Amino acid sequence: MKIGIDARMMSSNFGIGRYVQQLVKHLLEIDSEDEFVFFVRDARDLTLDPSPTRRGDLKVVEADIPWYGWEEQVKFKKIIDKEKVDLMHFPHWNVPLLYNKPFVVTIHDLTMYHYPRPEATTLGPIKFWLKDKAHRLVVRHAVKRAKKIIVTSEFTRHDVHDTLKVPMEKMVVTYQAPFESQKSVKFIKSIKSVIDGEYALYVGAAYPHKNLEGLIKAWKIFNDKYGMDYKLVLVGKRNYFYNQLFNNRPIEQYNNVIYKDDVSDTELVSLYTNASLFVFPSLYEGFGLPPLEAMAHSVPVVSSNRSCMPEVLGEAALYFDPENYEQMADVIYQGLTNEEVRFVLKNNAIELLKTYSWEKLARETTSVYQSLRGTRDE
Repeated sequence: MKIGIDARMMSSNFGIGRYVQQLVKHLLEIDSEDEFVFFVRDARDLTLDPSPTRRGDLKVVEADIPWYGWEEQVKFKKIIDKEKVDLMHFPHWNVPLLYNKPFVVTIHDLTMYHYPRPEATTLGPIKFWLKDKAHRLVVRHAVKRAKKIIVTSEFTRHDVHDTLKVPMEKMVVTYQAPFESQKSVKFIKSIKSVIDGEYALYVGAAYPHKNLEGLIKAWKIFNDKYGMDYKLVLVGKRNYFYNQLFNNRPIEQYNNVIYKDDVSDTELVSLYTNASLFVFPSLYEGFGLPPLEAMAHSVPVVSSNRSCMPEVLGEAALYFDPENYEQMADVIYQGLTNEEVRFVLKNNAIELLKTYSWEKLARETTSVYQSLRGTRDE
Protein backbone atom coordinates (compact mmCIF):
# COMPACT_ATOMS: atom_id res chain seq x y z
CA MET A 1 0.00 0.00 0.00
CA LYS A 2 0.91 3.63 -0.40
CA ILE A 3 0.30 5.11 3.04
CA GLY A 4 0.26 8.82 3.79
CA ILE A 5 0.92 10.16 7.27
CA ASP A 6 0.19 13.70 8.41
CA ALA A 7 3.49 14.43 10.15
CA ARG A 8 3.12 18.21 10.32
CA MET A 9 3.13 18.11 14.12
CA MET A 10 6.48 16.30 14.13
CA SER A 11 8.27 19.61 14.69
CA SER A 12 6.71 19.89 18.15
CA ASN A 13 8.60 18.24 21.00
CA PHE A 14 5.50 17.81 23.13
CA GLY A 15 2.46 15.56 23.17
CA ILE A 16 1.24 14.61 19.71
CA GLY A 17 4.51 15.78 18.14
CA ARG A 18 6.45 13.19 20.13
CA TYR A 19 3.86 10.54 19.23
CA VAL A 20 4.32 11.29 15.53
CA GLN A 21 8.12 11.24 15.85
CA GLN A 22 8.13 7.81 17.48
CA LEU A 23 5.48 6.39 15.16
CA VAL A 24 7.39 7.45 12.04
CA LYS A 25 10.72 6.21 13.39
CA HIS A 26 9.44 2.75 14.26
CA LEU A 27 7.23 2.30 11.21
CA LEU A 28 10.29 2.75 9.02
CA GLU A 29 12.16 0.18 11.10
CA ILE A 30 9.54 -2.56 10.97
CA ASP A 31 7.42 -2.05 7.83
CA SER A 32 9.37 -3.03 4.72
CA GLU A 33 6.33 -3.78 2.58
CA ASP A 34 4.50 -0.46 2.31
CA GLU A 35 5.35 2.80 0.61
CA PHE A 36 5.15 5.89 2.86
CA VAL A 37 4.44 9.52 2.09
CA PHE A 38 5.12 11.88 5.01
CA PHE A 39 3.50 15.31 4.92
CA VAL A 40 5.62 17.76 6.95
CA ARG A 41 5.76 21.52 7.59
CA ASP A 42 9.46 21.53 6.69
CA ALA A 43 11.51 18.68 5.21
CA ARG A 44 14.12 19.32 7.89
CA ASP A 45 11.56 18.20 10.50
CA LEU A 46 11.94 14.59 9.35
CA THR A 47 15.14 13.87 11.22
CA LEU A 48 15.51 10.16 11.82
CA ASP A 49 18.30 8.80 14.00
CA PRO A 50 19.50 6.37 12.93
CA SER A 51 18.51 7.14 9.36
CA PRO A 52 16.59 4.28 7.75
CA THR A 53 18.46 2.34 5.08
CA ARG A 54 15.30 1.90 3.02
CA ARG A 55 14.73 5.16 1.12
CA GLY A 56 13.23 4.03 -2.19
CA ASP A 57 9.73 3.71 -0.75
CA LEU A 58 9.81 6.90 1.34
CA LYS A 59 8.65 10.28 0.08
CA VAL A 60 8.60 13.55 2.02
CA VAL A 61 6.12 16.20 0.93
CA GLU A 62 6.27 19.70 2.35
CA ALA A 63 2.89 21.01 3.49
CA ASP A 64 3.66 24.20 5.40
CA ILE A 65 0.09 24.58 6.57
CA PRO A 66 -0.85 25.35 10.20
CA TRP A 67 -3.22 22.96 11.92
CA TYR A 68 -6.80 23.92 12.92
CA GLY A 69 -7.19 26.66 10.25
CA TRP A 70 -9.05 27.04 6.95
CA GLU A 71 -5.90 26.32 4.95
CA GLU A 72 -5.81 22.88 6.49
CA GLN A 73 -9.35 22.28 5.30
CA VAL A 74 -8.74 23.36 1.70
CA LYS A 75 -5.05 23.50 0.75
CA PHE A 76 -3.89 20.48 2.73
CA LYS A 77 -6.57 18.28 1.15
CA LYS A 78 -5.34 19.25 -2.33
CA ILE A 79 -1.76 18.37 -1.40
CA ILE A 80 -2.82 14.95 -0.10
CA ASP A 81 -5.00 14.26 -3.16
CA LYS A 82 -2.07 14.98 -5.46
CA GLU A 83 -0.09 12.09 -3.93
CA LYS A 84 -2.86 9.53 -4.56
CA VAL A 85 -2.27 7.53 -1.38
CA ASP A 86 -4.22 4.32 -0.75
CA LEU A 87 -4.64 5.05 2.94
CA MET A 88 -4.09 8.20 5.01
CA HIS A 89 -3.26 8.29 8.72
CA PHE A 90 -4.15 11.45 10.60
CA PRO A 91 -2.48 11.24 14.07
CA HIS A 92 -4.91 13.82 15.47
CA TRP A 93 -8.56 14.67 14.91
CA ASN A 94 -7.90 17.60 12.54
CA VAL A 95 -8.96 15.81 9.35
CA PRO A 96 -10.07 18.02 6.40
CA LEU A 97 -13.86 17.88 6.26
CA LEU A 98 -13.93 17.22 2.51
CA TYR A 99 -11.42 14.38 2.69
CA ASN A 100 -13.47 11.23 2.16
CA LYS A 101 -10.89 8.78 0.87
CA PRO A 102 -9.88 5.89 3.16
CA PHE A 103 -8.18 7.09 6.33
CA VAL A 104 -7.28 6.14 9.89
CA VAL A 105 -7.40 8.70 12.70
CA THR A 106 -5.83 8.67 16.17
CA ILE A 107 -7.97 10.13 18.96
CA HIS A 108 -5.83 10.88 22.01
CA ASP A 109 -8.61 12.18 24.25
CA LEU A 110 -11.85 14.16 24.27
CA THR A 111 -10.72 16.97 26.55
CA MET A 112 -12.63 19.56 24.51
CA TYR A 113 -15.89 17.81 25.37
CA HIS A 114 -15.27 17.43 29.09
CA TYR A 115 -13.03 20.39 30.00
CA PRO A 116 -13.46 23.18 27.43
CA ARG A 117 -11.03 26.06 27.92
CA PRO A 118 -12.61 29.34 26.69
CA GLU A 119 -10.33 31.35 28.94
CA ALA A 120 -7.41 30.24 26.78
CA THR A 121 -8.51 32.27 23.80
CA THR A 122 -8.16 35.93 22.98
CA LEU A 123 -10.95 35.72 20.42
CA GLY A 124 -13.77 36.63 22.78
CA PRO A 125 -16.69 34.41 23.82
CA ILE A 126 -18.62 34.50 20.53
CA LYS A 127 -15.65 33.73 18.30
CA PHE A 128 -14.49 31.05 20.72
CA TRP A 129 -17.95 29.45 20.65
CA LEU A 130 -17.83 29.35 16.86
CA LYS A 131 -14.30 27.94 16.88
CA ASP A 132 -15.28 25.26 19.40
CA LYS A 133 -18.32 24.28 17.31
CA ALA A 134 -16.13 24.03 14.21
CA HIS A 135 -13.63 21.80 16.02
CA ARG A 136 -16.39 19.50 17.24
CA LEU A 137 -17.74 19.27 13.70
CA VAL A 138 -14.28 18.20 12.49
CA VAL A 139 -13.98 15.60 15.26
CA ARG A 140 -17.38 14.11 14.47
CA HIS A 141 -16.53 13.96 10.77
CA ALA A 142 -13.22 12.29 11.57
CA VAL A 143 -14.68 9.51 13.73
CA LYS A 144 -17.63 8.96 11.38
CA ARG A 145 -15.66 8.72 8.14
CA ALA A 146 -12.54 6.95 9.44
CA LYS A 147 -12.17 3.32 8.45
CA LYS A 148 -10.52 2.65 11.81
CA ILE A 149 -9.88 4.76 14.89
CA ILE A 150 -6.75 4.32 16.97
CA VAL A 151 -7.21 5.30 20.63
CA THR A 152 -4.72 5.63 23.45
CA SER A 153 -6.40 3.53 26.16
CA GLU A 154 -9.46 1.43 26.93
CA PHE A 155 -10.71 4.43 28.89
CA THR A 156 -10.52 6.60 25.77
CA ARG A 157 -12.17 3.86 23.71
CA HIS A 158 -15.17 3.84 26.06
CA ASP A 159 -15.15 7.65 26.25
CA VAL A 160 -15.33 7.97 22.45
CA HIS A 161 -18.06 5.33 22.37
CA ASP A 162 -20.14 7.03 25.08
CA THR A 163 -19.58 10.63 23.93
CA LEU A 164 -19.60 10.28 20.14
CA LYS A 165 -21.55 7.01 19.77
CA VAL A 166 -18.74 5.31 17.84
CA PRO A 167 -19.02 1.48 17.66
CA MET A 168 -16.51 -0.21 19.95
CA GLU A 169 -15.37 -2.56 17.19
CA LYS A 170 -14.27 0.39 15.05
CA MET A 171 -11.59 1.34 17.58
CA VAL A 172 -8.17 -0.20 18.31
CA VAL A 173 -6.14 0.57 21.45
CA THR A 174 -2.41 1.18 21.01
CA TYR A 175 -0.55 2.13 24.19
CA GLN A 176 2.28 4.65 24.03
CA ALA A 177 5.56 4.36 25.93
CA PRO A 178 8.10 6.53 27.75
CA PHE A 179 10.51 8.30 25.46
CA GLU A 180 14.04 7.02 25.34
CA SER A 181 16.53 9.30 27.03
CA GLN A 182 19.93 9.17 28.62
CA LYS A 183 19.89 9.01 32.40
CA SER A 184 21.59 11.61 34.53
CA VAL A 185 22.58 10.84 38.11
CA LYS A 186 23.65 14.28 39.24
CA PHE A 187 22.14 17.71 39.24
CA ILE A 188 23.34 19.81 36.36
CA LYS A 189 24.31 23.34 37.33
CA SER A 190 21.23 25.05 35.86
CA ILE A 191 18.99 22.89 38.07
CA LYS A 192 21.11 22.81 41.22
CA SER A 193 21.15 26.59 41.30
CA VAL A 194 17.33 26.63 41.56
CA ILE A 195 16.55 23.61 43.74
CA ASP A 196 18.16 23.01 47.12
CA GLY A 197 17.21 19.77 48.85
CA GLU A 198 14.71 16.98 48.21
CA TYR A 199 11.57 17.53 46.15
CA ALA A 200 8.39 16.10 44.70
CA LEU A 201 7.95 16.71 40.98
CA TYR A 202 5.14 17.46 38.53
CA VAL A 203 5.78 17.77 34.78
CA GLY A 204 3.12 19.00 32.37
CA ALA A 205 0.68 21.73 31.48
CA ALA A 206 -1.46 23.75 33.88
CA TYR A 207 -4.81 23.38 32.12
CA PRO A 208 -7.74 23.28 34.57
CA HIS A 209 -8.21 19.51 34.16
CA LYS A 210 -4.59 18.97 35.18
CA ASN A 211 -5.71 20.05 38.68
CA LEU A 212 -2.56 21.93 39.72
CA GLU A 213 -4.65 24.25 41.87
CA GLY A 214 -5.76 21.15 43.79
CA LEU A 215 -2.14 19.96 44.03
CA ILE A 216 -1.02 23.28 45.52
CA LYS A 217 -3.87 23.12 48.08
CA ALA A 218 -2.86 19.57 48.99
CA TRP A 219 0.78 20.63 49.24
CA LYS A 220 -0.15 23.33 51.75
CA ILE A 221 -2.00 20.71 53.81
CA PHE A 222 1.07 18.46 53.55
CA ASN A 223 3.33 21.23 54.83
CA ASP A 224 0.98 22.27 57.65
CA LYS A 225 0.30 18.69 58.77
CA TYR A 226 3.72 17.10 58.48
CA GLY A 227 6.14 20.04 58.50
CA MET A 228 8.68 18.30 56.27
CA ASP A 229 11.40 20.13 54.37
CA TYR A 230 10.46 19.07 50.84
CA LYS A 231 9.96 21.29 47.83
CA LEU A 232 7.27 20.86 45.19
CA VAL A 233 8.72 21.47 41.73
CA LEU A 234 6.34 22.25 38.85
CA VAL A 235 7.74 22.01 35.33
CA GLY A 236 5.84 23.23 32.28
CA LYS A 237 5.71 25.83 29.56
CA ARG A 238 4.68 29.23 30.92
CA ASN A 239 1.38 30.34 29.44
CA TYR A 240 -1.99 31.80 30.42
CA PHE A 241 -2.77 28.87 32.74
CA TYR A 242 0.48 28.90 34.72
CA ASN A 243 0.13 32.67 35.10
CA GLN A 244 -3.43 32.22 36.35
CA LEU A 245 -2.34 29.46 38.71
CA PHE A 246 -0.07 31.88 40.51
CA ASN A 247 -2.41 34.85 40.03
CA ASN A 248 0.45 36.56 38.23
CA ARG A 249 2.34 36.79 41.54
CA PRO A 250 5.97 35.74 42.08
CA ILE A 251 6.21 32.02 42.72
CA GLU A 252 8.28 32.75 45.83
CA GLN A 253 5.03 33.67 47.61
CA TYR A 254 4.04 29.99 47.65
CA ASN A 255 5.19 27.72 50.43
CA ASN A 256 8.04 25.47 49.24
CA VAL A 257 6.85 25.53 45.62
CA ILE A 258 9.28 26.07 42.75
CA TYR A 259 8.24 26.65 39.16
CA LYS A 260 10.59 25.95 36.26
CA ASP A 261 9.78 26.70 32.63
CA ASP A 262 11.78 26.59 29.41
CA VAL A 263 13.44 23.32 30.45
CA SER A 264 15.80 21.56 28.03
CA ASP A 265 15.70 17.79 27.53
CA THR A 266 18.89 17.44 29.55
CA GLU A 267 17.50 19.52 32.40
CA LEU A 268 14.29 17.50 32.38
CA VAL A 269 16.22 14.24 32.68
CA SER A 270 18.12 15.72 35.62
CA LEU A 271 14.86 16.81 37.28
CA TYR A 272 13.34 13.35 36.89
CA THR A 273 16.43 11.50 38.02
CA ASN A 274 16.88 13.45 41.24
CA ALA A 275 13.21 13.69 42.30
CA SER A 276 12.07 11.89 45.46
CA LEU A 277 8.49 11.47 44.18
CA PHE A 278 6.38 12.21 41.11
CA VAL A 279 2.85 13.55 41.68
CA PHE A 280 0.16 13.43 39.00
CA PRO A 281 -3.13 15.04 40.17
CA SER A 282 -4.99 15.13 36.83
CA LEU A 283 -8.78 14.92 36.63
CA TYR A 284 -8.77 13.67 33.04
CA GLU A 285 -6.24 12.02 30.71
CA GLY A 286 -6.38 10.01 27.51
CA PHE A 287 -3.16 8.20 28.43
CA GLY A 288 -0.78 10.17 30.64
CA LEU A 289 2.91 9.80 29.79
CA PRO A 290 4.67 11.85 32.51
CA PRO A 291 4.18 9.26 35.30
CA LEU A 292 5.68 6.57 33.04
CA GLU A 293 8.58 8.91 32.27
CA ALA A 294 9.15 9.26 36.01
CA MET A 295 9.04 5.47 36.48
CA ALA A 296 11.61 5.08 33.71
CA HIS A 297 13.91 7.17 35.92
CA SER A 298 13.18 5.01 39.01
CA VAL A 299 11.01 7.65 40.69
CA PRO A 300 8.03 6.42 42.78
CA VAL A 301 4.68 7.76 41.54
CA VAL A 302 1.50 8.86 43.31
CA SER A 303 -1.42 9.58 41.03
CA SER A 304 -5.02 10.57 40.65
CA ASN A 305 -7.40 7.61 40.48
CA ARG A 306 -9.43 9.24 37.66
CA SER A 307 -9.92 8.42 33.96
CA CYS A 308 -7.27 6.10 32.50
CA MET A 309 -4.66 6.39 35.24
CA PRO A 310 -5.32 3.07 37.07
CA GLU A 311 -5.44 1.33 33.67
CA VAL A 312 -2.12 2.81 32.54
CA LEU A 313 -0.18 2.75 35.82
CA GLY A 314 -1.61 -0.44 37.34
CA GLU A 315 0.04 -1.45 40.63
CA ALA A 316 3.05 0.77 40.03
CA ALA A 317 1.43 3.86 41.57
CA LEU A 318 -0.22 4.87 44.82
CA TYR A 319 -3.60 6.51 44.17
CA PHE A 320 -5.67 9.34 45.63
CA ASP A 321 -8.97 11.07 44.93
CA PRO A 322 -7.80 14.25 43.14
CA GLU A 323 -10.60 16.32 44.68
CA ASN A 324 -9.87 15.15 48.22
CA TYR A 325 -6.91 17.38 49.09
CA GLU A 326 -6.43 15.91 52.58
CA GLN A 327 -6.16 12.44 51.08
CA MET A 328 -3.80 13.69 48.38
CA ALA A 329 -1.54 15.18 51.07
CA ASP A 330 -1.54 11.91 53.03
CA VAL A 331 -0.69 9.84 49.94
CA ILE A 332 2.13 12.23 49.07
CA TYR A 333 3.44 11.74 52.61
CA GLN A 334 3.30 7.95 52.21
CA GLY A 335 5.06 8.17 48.86
CA LEU A 336 7.86 10.26 50.30
CA THR A 337 8.43 8.52 53.64
CA ASN A 338 7.23 4.90 53.59
CA GLU A 339 10.27 2.99 52.36
CA GLU A 340 8.37 -0.29 51.99
CA VAL A 341 5.78 1.40 49.75
CA ARG A 342 8.51 3.12 47.73
CA PHE A 343 10.33 -0.20 47.24
CA VAL A 344 7.17 -1.95 46.02
CA LEU A 345 6.27 0.90 43.65
CA LYS A 346 9.72 0.93 42.09
CA ASN A 347 9.73 -2.84 41.56
CA ASN A 348 6.22 -2.86 40.15
CA ALA A 349 7.22 -0.05 37.80
CA ILE A 350 10.07 -2.14 36.38
CA GLU A 351 7.59 -4.85 35.38
CA LEU A 352 4.99 -2.39 34.14
CA LEU A 353 7.41 -0.60 31.81
CA LYS A 354 8.19 -3.88 30.07
CA THR A 355 4.63 -3.89 28.72
CA TYR A 356 5.01 -0.54 26.91
CA SER A 357 7.00 -0.17 23.71
CA TRP A 358 6.98 2.19 20.73
CA GLU A 359 7.93 -0.73 18.51
CA LYS A 360 4.86 -2.59 19.77
CA LEU A 361 2.71 0.48 19.05
CA ALA A 362 4.12 0.69 15.51
CA ARG A 363 3.45 -3.01 14.89
CA GLU A 364 -0.12 -2.66 16.13
CA THR A 365 -0.55 0.42 13.93
CA THR A 366 0.79 -1.51 10.93
CA SER A 367 -1.77 -4.24 11.65
CA VAL A 368 -4.50 -1.59 11.46
CA TYR A 369 -3.17 -0.48 8.07
CA GLN A 370 -3.02 -4.06 6.77
CA SER A 371 -6.57 -4.78 7.92
CA LEU A 372 -7.68 -2.06 5.49
CA ARG A 373 -5.72 -3.28 2.48
CA GLY A 374 -7.93 -3.05 -0.58
CA THR A 375 -10.35 -0.60 1.06
CA ARG A 376 -11.97 1.57 -1.58
CA ASP A 377 -13.22 5.14 -1.55
CA GLU A 378 -16.81 5.66 -0.45
